[in-house]
Amino acid sequence: MPGNWETHMTFSLRSRTLFKTIAVVLALALPTALAISSADARVGGGMSSGSRGSRTFSAPPSTTTAPGSASQFNRTYTQPGAGMNSAAAAPARGGLFGRAGGFMGGLAAGFLGAGLLGMLFGGGLFGGLGGLSSILGLIIQIVLVVFVVRLAMSWWQRRHTPQAAYANANAGAGPGPQTNFRSGIGGFGFGGANNAPLEIKPEDYEAFERLLGDVQAAWSNEDVAKLHTLATPEMVSYFERDLGENRARNVVNKVTNVKLLQGDLAESWREGETDYATVALRFALTDKTVDRNTGAIVAGSEQPGEATEVWTFARRPGGAWELSAIQQTN
Repeated sequence: MPGNWETHMTFSLRSRTLFKTIAVVLALALPTALAISSADARVGGGMSSGSRGSRTFSAPPSTTTAPGSASQFNRTYTQPGAGMNSAAAAPARGGLFGRAGGFMGGLAAGFLGAGLLGMLFGGGLFGGLGGLSSILGLIIQIVLVVFVVRLAMSWWQRRHTPQAAYANANAGAGPGPQTNFRSGIGGFGFGGANNAPLEIKPEDYEAFERLLGDVQAAWSNEDVAKLHTLATPEMVSYFERDLGENRARNVVNKVTNVKLLQGDLAESWREGETDYATVALRFALTDKTVDRNTGAIVAGSEQPGEATEVWTFARRPGGAWELSAIQQTN
């Protein structure tokens, strides 16, 4: 019996030591993993940000370039039922796990961190359990974390994502303008714009293609003054926030070799005195995030890649086109 008791105690101590080691590794690795994934993002942070006037909560029609759907906005100043004018005065809000952190990110990180550290020092949600029971406790805690996060996500989406506005807009809109663009300027085709309420001319497509490269270049150079000449104040506010977070992590995101491969018009319209054009863009790029001091790549790579996004441009009387929104594609 003493021998069995000693064997059990040895196994229990080893299990507890291994368990604590795993907890330490997870606690240290989690912030690093989150930092790397958030740093690996081109202009816009890989999120859907901005405003499309009164159509902000209406999904743009699919196109040949982007046959799927565009993601709903994670970050927008526009409130449901409001256009661009009221959007300018509204405070920005981050996404569910937005780059600014936010309630949900803090909740999940705090919950998980508390559990890991609690288990490290012998406590946690199920303190006092030992050996294999501790491992079972870890599994139960992970399940509870996932459950709480999913519950919180559902609550957040119901509170802040106007699903009804999307559904109502899509139900009443009918099929969007179908565009059969011919080979045109650069990677753009043009010719189907006659189906849209606002005529988009060849020189407009030239401006869209030019903005694609100029915005990426200004972002890579962290040239906020230049971004103010290329995008709306709302979009620049997001860019400034993301650039500030990059600086806090001591990294810089470089997007180079940008080339439009294919583009077509989803929809265009006039709202008051402001013109809007939503365009699907498929483009080549090299996206890497490097350490500011050493230049070492911490995310992304030197290898070229491709991205497909839906960009909306706005033009006010006497002004040039500006980037008003970026939406990721599903």
